[in-house]
Amino acid sequence: MPQKIIIVGATSGIGKEIAMIFASQNHFVGITGRRENLLNELKKNYPRQIFSSCFDVMGNENQQKIQQLINELGGLDLLIYNSGYGDPSRELNFEIENTTIKTNVNGFVEIVSYAFTYFVRQDYGQIAITSSVAAVRGNSWAPSYSASKAFMSNYAEGLNIKAKRLRKDIIVTDIRPGFINTKMAKGNGQFWVVPKEKAAKQIIRAIEKKKRIAYISKRWWLVAQIMKLLPYSIYRRIV
Repeated sequence: MPQKIIIVGATSGIGKEIAMIFASQNHFVGITGRRENLLNELKKNYPRQIFSSCFDVMGNENQQKIQQLINELGGLDLLIYNSGYGDPSRELNFEIENTTIKTNVNGFVEIVSYAFTYFVRQDYGQIAITSSVAAVRGNSWAPSYSASKAFMSNYAEGLNIKAKRLRKDIIVTDIRPGFINTKMAKGNGQFWVVPKEKAAKQIIRAIEKKKRIAYISKRWWLVAQIMKLLPYSIYRRIV
């Protein structure tokens, strides 16, 4: 049975790869992003399966645009929030900090809460969010990025608990990638870099299995555990 899926942030990288896989499987996919030309290119490859909407999650029309896509798709089964921003902020640049929070927190909450409420009325649905291994602890090089990803992960956990209390068949899958070979991967010392094609397949597998938390790739679970266990006196010297 074809699913009705919306991917927020699908012009490039993981989001684009996920959209292409779902479309090739004959699902109906709504894609969003800021670059209309890239959305149109993707839509041309799958004209019957893909619907697009060009908008910036930092704007004031998030819910309106999501609802329009839902209407075009004829419903919604799965929403993936893949839109994200993060840059090194060595001098604590306010513009970087502000953009990060507006994208990874404000836009995220507005869209995900709207989808969750829609699924509550529907009695079922799934949300997947692209958080990060960086959510585990703070980071001096990109403080707002790690903090915003921690917010996303905690928000996802809260929604899973809320769905249980409401007795609704809703699952929120918290995707926590390590380094993925995309433009979002920044900084020196990268290791265990996962190709975006492989990452997309692993993310889809985690969504299909309705996992609550999934590390991409699985070996990044080990990194997360080490990060959690490191004493602050040691951890602060490496981040």
